[in-house]
Amino acid sequence: MLFSTGVFAQVPEGKQVTSSLYIFDMGTGRSELILEEERHFEAPNWSPDGAFLLINSKGKLEKISPEGKNLGILNTGEVQKANNDHGYSFDGKTLFISSGKPDVQGGSYIYKVSSEGGIPSLITPLSPSYWHGVSPDGMDIVYCAPRNENYDVYKMSVNGGEEIRLTTEQGLDDGPEYSPDGKYIYFNSYRTGMMQIWRMKPDGSDPEQMTFDDYSNWFAHISPNNQVATIITYLEDQKQAHPFGRQVKLRLLDLKTKEVKDLTEEFFGGQGTINVPSWNPEGTKFAYVSYRLKDL
Repeated sequence: MLFSTGVFAQVPEGKQVTSSLYIFDMGTGRSELILEEERHFEAPNWSPDGAFLLINSKGKLEKISPEGKNLGILNTGEVQKANNDHGYSFDGKTLFISSGKPDVQGGSYIYKVSSEGGIPSLITPLSPSYWHGVSPDGMDIVYCAPRNENYDVYKMSVNGGEEIRLTTEQGLDDGPEYSPDGKYIYFNSYRTGMMQIWRMKPDGSDPEQMTFDDYSNWFAHISPNNQVATIITYLEDQKQAHPFGRQVKLRLLDLKTKEVKDLTEEFFGGQGTINVPSWNPEGTKFAYVSYRLKDL
């Protein structure tokens, strides 16, 4: 929920960002480094056919092979201010992009485009709007937006139209994502005074807390098997923020028992690490980004 350019305000003066793209294998429990470059990139999605990872950097969307080879920039027409909130429909035919407008300073709007690229069409007329999920039937998107002086979860048809508010609690509600069976929308919420993972019915009813510890937990990404979700955990309380450049770890949430276990050791990450769904189609691997700072 932040423009790529915004992260540089969090980078200390005189420092260069190195970004490292990893693939975590659920079978081996290990992370494999596939790409490391002295530049800033973020938020990998895995393509529906498993052929590549999609990352954003400097407002553009780039395709990276699972072996770390750069396969070029995805054509998104005049939409060239993409931020780290993007992802695919369940059927793999549509890509949703949060981006600024070519002729507007700042802001974030949600667009849709063919997964193969092309000319995007605008969905949300209001800004800022940050995409995070789409329903399994491809009919609705869910997103985070500040209306009424509060960040909440909203739903809208993929064709635009009425904006439906799903959360009304005070405090930030963010990162909404549908479960593959369509029964729940998972999201993170500060409503208890600590950022935790929650879920609710698709109409916003029956909110249920899923994590209960003393960490700041963000962005539940549900596996294709609908049994577990990856979450990013800040080791120190970040209140309602998910900043770049903090100590984090990735953990696995059991959606039935609510048990949480560590997947990775601590690393330097945060904003940009795993903002969006990044499971491979089989649900056996997922991608994420870690960062390092070095002197210029």
